[in-house]
Amino acid sequence: MTSEKTEKVERFLCGHGIDFKTHHHPPLPTIELALEYWKEIDSTHCKNLFFRNHKGNRHYLVVFECHKELGIHTLEKSLKQGKLSFASQERMERCLGLLPGSVSPFGLINDMNLTDQAGNPREGVSAKELFENGHRVRLFLDKDLQNAERVSFHPCDNTASTVISNAGLLRFLEIWGGEYEWIEV
Repeated sequence: MTSEKTEKVERFLCGHGIDFKTHHHPPLPTIELALEYWKEIDSTHCKNLFFRNHKGNRHYLVVFECHKELGIHTLEKSLKQGKLSFASQERMERCLGLLPGSVSPFGLINDMNLTDQAGNPREGVSAKELFENGHRVRLFLDKDLQNAERVSFHPCDNTASTVISNAGLLRFLEIWGGEYEWIEV
C-alpha cells in the first residue's frame, strides 16, 4: 500500500513530467537495512542527512552515495557554514515534512512557496529561517552523483525507494528553485 507521502511525491513527479519508478519494501530507516532490499534496484543509492547551524536559523540537507562516510567536522569544513548539528525531528517535520529515517531530497517539495508574491513569509513560516531565495533549506550534493545515471531516494516515507534519472534529479531541483551546491565527499 502506498503512503500519502509517497503518493504526494509521485503526483509531483508526474505533474512535472519526471519519469520515476517506485519500489516498495518494509520500513528501512537505515542504510544497513536498506542495502539488502536495494540489491535488485539499478541505481546509485544515497544517504541523506539533515543539519542545522549553531544558531538554529539555517538548515542543510546533505546527499551522498550511501557507501561513503562523512564526519561532521569534515562536513563543516566542506560546507563553510560554521558549526553544524543534526536537526531535530521537529525541524525535520517543519522544514521537509519528514520523519527520521525518511530523509530525502523529495522532502524539498515541502520547501516551496514559503513566501507570498511580495516576498513575505506565509503564515507559520519564520522569516529568520528563510534564505534570501525564500527557501528554508540549502542542499549540498556529492559531486560523484553527477556521474550517476540513476539515483534513488525514499519518497518521503521509508517504505519505498523511488528511482529517477540524473536528468530527472536536475529537473526536480530546477522546479524546487532553492540553492544547491556540488561538493567533494
